[in-house]
Amino acid sequence: MDSNPFPEDQEEFRDKISTVDDTGKRVWVFPKKPAGRFYNARIWLSLFLLILLIGIPFIKVGGEPIMLFNVLERRFILFGIHFMPQDFHLFGLAMLTLVVFIILFTVVFGRIFCGWVCPQTIFMELVFRRIEYWIEGDANQQRKLAASPWTTEKAIRKLSKHAIFFAIAVVVSNTFLAWIIGADQVMKIATDPLNQHMGGFIAMLVFSFAFYFVFSYLREQVCIAICPYGRLQGVLLGKDSIVIAYDHVRGEPRGKIRKEAPKAAVQAETKLGDCIDCKLCVHVCPTGIDIRNGTQLECINCTACIDACDEVMDKIERPRGLIRYDSFTGIEEGRKKIFTPRVIAYSVLLGILLIVNILLLGARTDIETNLFRTGGSLFNKVDEQTLSNTYNYTMVNKTREDMPVEFRLAGSPGEIKVIGKAPVAQSGEKTEGTLLIYMQRENLSGRKTELHIEVYSNGELVDKTKTNFFGPGK
Repeated sequence: MDSNPFPEDQEEFRDKISTVDDTGKRVWVFPKKPAGRFYNARIWLSLFLLILLIGIPFIKVGGEPIMLFNVLERRFILFGIHFMPQDFHLFGLAMLTLVVFIILFTVVFGRIFCGWVCPQTIFMELVFRRIEYWIEGDANQQRKLAASPWTTEKAIRKLSKHAIFFAIAVVVSNTFLAWIIGADQVMKIATDPLNQHMGGFIAMLVFSFAFYFVFSYLREQVCIAICPYGRLQGVLLGKDSIVIAYDHVRGEPRGKIRKEAPKAAVQAETKLGDCIDCKLCVHVCPTGIDIRNGTQLECINCTACIDACDEVMDKIERPRGLIRYDSFTGIEEGRKKIFTPRVIAYSVLLGILLIVNILLLGARTDIETNLFRTGGSLFNKVDEQTLSNTYNYTMVNKTREDMPVEFRLAGSPGEIKVIGKAPVAQSGEKTEGTLLIYMQRENLSGRKTELHIEVYSNGELVDKTKTNFFGPGK
């Protein structure tokens, strides 16, 4: 007996993507304007995320942006905390933790990030697409406009749309640049004479055209063929993953409702499922797929098909949820199993990484100090009882303020004398200098004695380091 729940299509949909025809040319997607409870929820969430995206670069703490990811100058600020190149191990570990979290989240909830949080989806579906609906109309009107000959009205509509698209792309590019170089620098580039920031202006222009090209032409191709996260679905999703799914058990076989007979009688006679094959779920899909064919890599979990199907179910007086958030196991067996062995393993790994991140961040200091013995010398004899070693020190100040520092020996009698001026660790910079450590012979444990050095600023302990003191031995 054939166990395929979709015998009529024989999974031919997997042979090609819906946005490419048999000749290899692109099939332009004209999705019908969605509406419904999930779409309304996405609008409110998108507004909140857009406010955060645009507003955060302008929030400052102590004159510095609260968040900054300046990869050009290797300068990062996260919630007001400065991270320098010396903190790269923390950054790398944080990225690894984020990757594991994404893997775990995808294993459990599929591609829900793409439909609800991804900037590409938010800008495309909730900003650019809505402007397109406003100017060119719904899907059928857009198709007619695209197929019609060029007229004055068509030219005005197209030029208006693309002018608005490019204006928004400029705002988007400036916003993303503000996350990289800071809002103040972006404002300088925008307001100062052009010749003072030619490189920055060119970067803004390139970013603007790139965003315009993505949202006016590439569109769903980013999600279908370019985004690496979408490609990960194939190895991360399982039968227990919660995705947007069509209930084939309830919906098949499909069939139209006959108007000339009561629907209950027709259903009993023909043994049809709840799907009336209206194809609205296909018409509203922004990537052009048929969700009834099962989970596909092109699906971004945007919920448009759920809203469309629920509206139809309401009209024909059948229960909602023919298309819903569920797993293959949930549809086939009527049960959900989230905590699978793979989910548990990823959860344990994520928990370990989070603990390590917390411990390392807790141990992170405002000043990172390194002390090295000056090469070419062992020790100097000051008098019969006193010896000295010469050291070079380097300090990196990770704060936004200059910090005067003082070196002290911890747990060992001795004296530290800095050569030259009292050291001041400059904000965000590396400070170097030389110091001498004096020790009595009687306090040395042998040829090599380990010393612990404490670094103070304004009477507060800000860092610890250690070094070795060389002597003549016993």
